[in-house]
Amino acid sequence: MKFLGSDRFSRQHRDRTESRTGRRLRTGLAALAILAVGGAAGAVVAGSTNRSEPPAPKYNSLARKVGPIDAPGRALGLSRVVIQPGAKIPLHYHQGTQVSYIQAGTLTYTVKTGGVKVMKGPGDDGKVVRRIKPGQTGKIKAGQWLVEQPGTHHRAANKGKGKIVIYLANLLKKNAAPSTLVP
Repeated sequence: MKFLGSDRFSRQHRDRTESRTGRRLRTGLAALAILAVGGAAGAVVAGSTNRSEPPAPKYNSLARKVGPIDAPGRALGLSRVVIQPGAKIPLHYHQGTQVSYIQAGTLTYTVKTGGVKVMKGPGDDGKVVRRIKPGQTGKIKAGQWLVEQPGTHHRAANKGKGKIVIYLANLLKKNAAPSTLVP
């Protein structure tokens, strides 16, 4: 026997649940995408419904080429990520190499496994500013950059008052998400 409105309640509950699940998935993917630098992407607190929290980091793919010369089975990508003040990117890694350049703001970057060198200056002539090792957190400022490898599990946050803008270049497995959450 069905109660009046039970189908509507069930549908509303399912929609709400799918919405939360979808939001968690989108948040996680954005986080992973990011950052990379923390990912990446990007999420505020997964599943939270508090409207006063900052929006999830915004990931925009600018260019992507599957199977570039000398990298079969890989995809070469370029993207831009914007992280609002207070936003956090959960623990993640990348299934390939990623270079992250901070154009604006200061990123708080925490390494769980692996490690990164924070660099400043042009490409091959860049100078090491600092190293962030497992269990350490460091600040990465505008004009600085780093290279992340698959063994580097990391998270990031915007603890400042302004937005952070990051450019990411990566060479990942061709079907890989920009970032993969660490369970």
